[in-house]
Amino acid sequence: MALLRLFLKPGVDKQNTEYGAEGGWIDSDYIRFRYGLPEKIGGWSSFGETAVNFVGAPSEVFTWNDLDGSPYIVVGTNKKVYVYYGGTWADITPIRDTNTGVTFDTTSGSDLVSVNDTGHGAIMGDFVTISATTGNPGGIPNATMNGEYEIITVTNANKYVIEASVNATSTVSATGTATATYQINTGSDVSYADFGWGTGTWGLLTWGTARPPSASIALFSSVWQFDTFGENLILQLVDGGIYEWLPSTGIGVRATAISGAPTKSKYALVSTPDRHLICFGTESTIGTPSSQDPMFVRFSNQEDINTFVATATNTAGGQRLTDGNYIVSALRSRGQILIWTDTALHGMQYLGPPYTFGFQQLGANCGLIGPHASADVNGVSYWMAKDAFFVFDGTVKKLSCTVQDYVFKDLNFTQAQKVHVGINTQFNEVTWWYCTADNDYIDSFVTYNYLEQVWSVGTMPRTAWTDLGTYSNPLATLFDPDSTAATISTINGLTAGRAQIFSQEDGVNGDGSPILAYVKSGYFDIGDGDQVLFMKRFIPDFKNQEGNLTVRLLLRLYPQATATPSSLDPYIIEPSTQKVDTRARGRQVSLQIESSEIDTRWRFGTMRVDIQPDGVR
Repeated sequence: MALLRLFLKPGVDKQNTEYGAEGGWIDSDYIRFRYGLPEKIGGWSSFGETAVNFVGAPSEVFTWNDLDGSPYIVVGTNKKVYVYYGGTWADITPIRDTNTGVTFDTTSGSDLVSVNDTGHGAIMGDFVTISATTGNPGGIPNATMNGEYEIITVTNANKYVIEASVNATSTVSATGTATATYQINTGSDVSYADFGWGTGTWGLLTWGTARPPSASIALFSSVWQFDTFGENLILQLVDGGIYEWLPSTGIGVRATAISGAPTKSKYALVSTPDRHLICFGTESTIGTPSSQDPMFVRFSNQEDINTFVATATNTAGGQRLTDGNYIVSALRSRGQILIWTDTALHGMQYLGPPYTFGFQQLGANCGLIGPHASADVNGVSYWMAKDAFFVFDGTVKKLSCTVQDYVFKDLNFTQAQKVHVGINTQFNEVTWWYCTADNDYIDSFVTYNYLEQVWSVGTMPRTAWTDLGTYSNPLATLFDPDSTAATISTINGLTAGRAQIFSQEDGVNGDGSPILAYVKSGYFDIGDGDQVLFMKRFIPDFKNQEGNLTVRLLLRLYPQATATPSSLDPYIIEPSTQKVDTRARGRQVSLQIESSEIDTRWRFGTMRVDIQPDGVR
């Protein structure tokens, strides 16, 4: 019988049944569709000459250039903020307080040290730097006592516990003196559905005690958002303070709070070209966190990020939005700033004095699922809502999505704050990373090719992503909650949870290891009626193939039957393979292409198959 060309539609279709998706693809991992054909995605490698480990789970990675053109990277985690410049990483986490005259309680033979500091304001997991120690507390040398610590437990408002690097040799109370420098309060790497029993970290309060808001527990995981004002970095902690870091001061200097700015906001960015610093979901009374209005927008004076109080002679001001319960995020787009609440989309346009900005509602029932779930590509914005994907190109539209049920029926909505979108302009892709139902950490992604309008899915976990531009490859972060690897600085008593940063689309391997990529087609048959097909052979067709691939033919007699591989499976396809003889027999057959070896590269072409009718045995 003549060879038949096997034409398969691009994109993954999980809305149909496996048989209903005949002529297309039904599953994939580490695969993208380009020019209508599936191919293995690019690899990744550790960024920089040596791999580094950050403390905490990253929620944002951001790149920019200073006025001299020098490149920078900033990574924000739930515990710290790091900046990269000139081959060096540094901790620029802001300082919230410095107290002198603190004392220590020690127990002979124990490395646990209680620090006495009235009204310290720390919570478990915070970081404190002890310096200028005197008195060798508990026999611990002063120089050994000096250093950075993660706070193990908080005893009360005036005392907390740290873990020294050596054991004390005597039991003493309120001994020695030192200076304690506190970094801003850390946040959680997971979100919680509600306050109550089991909320928060293990050991936070006594067993059987419900967790109240007063226990310093946040319902949502900690998220950073970054922008620039000129060459200076703006750092907004979602539902927290806003800070500034100046490259001109060098990476050895930490970020500091912006004087005169609100102290609690949900999001912030700088408008262009008018250059106002805008805080979203912010305080109605500046400097009073308890006055935070989740629907209030406040903007600074033009070219002045320290002045937010409106007067007759400046352009500062504010506006409260109406449709929604809280503002989720904002994004610069073509001719306006887009503002998402949990239920709606609003537009914010610069008008000039006396009103400065005008606001209008652009859509309803299209709210954003998380602060980093929207992206803009050439004036067209894409975002993930709680039940669908949307696009705004002048009009709000719901995207036709062939994997919609697959994504949203297996989405951990409690961890929606972690959903992060990344643009990969090199391949015309917008990708959302999310947590599946049984996982509190990101473990899956869904990609939309906006040029070819096709979808794919996979399991590459990335907590943050930034497109190429400042650097020649996209950058992305990976978090391992169980890692105890050494970090860029020595921290005593440091608990588990480390992150790495990778250069994406770099080579064909996953940081030196093979990438397990596959794509699976829907089931196809020989035609209408009760016919069984017999596939005698197929002729593989791959572009740019490097290394060996595996092809599997999955067969079944009925749509609900369990698929079985053909008797000669698996078929190993070498770059030189010209044809493959098979003995595949069934009413329906599915094609699966896999690669699991190091240094493999491939792109599927148009496979030809030798199929003929056969009878039922």
